[in-house]
Amino acid sequence: MSQPEEPLRQDGIGAPDDLDRLWTPHRMAYIRGENKPVDATSGECPFCRIPTLADDEGLVVHRGTLSYAVLNLYPYAPGHLMVCPYRHIADYTETTDEEAAEIADLTRTAMRVIRAVSGAGGFNIGMNQGHVAGAGIAAHLHQHVVPRWPGDQNFMPIIGRTKTLPELLGDTRALFARAWPASD
Repeated sequence: MSQPEEPLRQDGIGAPDDLDRLWTPHRMAYIRGENKPVDATSGECPFCRIPTLADDEGLVVHRGTLSYAVLNLYPYAPGHLMVCPYRHIADYTETTDEEAAEIADLTRTAMRVIRAVSGAGGFNIGMNQGHVAGAGIAAHLHQHVVPRWPGDQNFMPIIGRTKTLPELLGDTRALFARAWPASD
């Protein structure tokens, strides 16, 4: 017969759950929604602020004429980047033909660069349009480019309840930026 679980105390200490903890206090800003615009017109938007920073500080990989490629500060996988228009728009249908074309071109180049640098075997590419569709920052359009490798969804996140990121974001940004072709 198993012992009943000890109830959780008010100080947060209770029955162990057998999960390891990797403390990621930097994610609290994301969880709390700090600097997250409520709609397309309110607040300071991180995707509008990033282009005002130095490339290494903002994790910008490449700057185009109408859009830019930037590493995701909270990546789903190593090398996860996003392509964002400079213009503060929320919906893909609001892009001009030129913006849509440059977002597509930067996405293709990002795939080529990531493959060349890290040997990604595949990609998840997409935009979450609106909060109900899963957009973390719905007020500013951004397209995710998430590299994938055979076995990357292995026991670590499923059984080990842990994600591994083998390289610092700044180092990944520098590798991608150096590999980005000059013609883009």
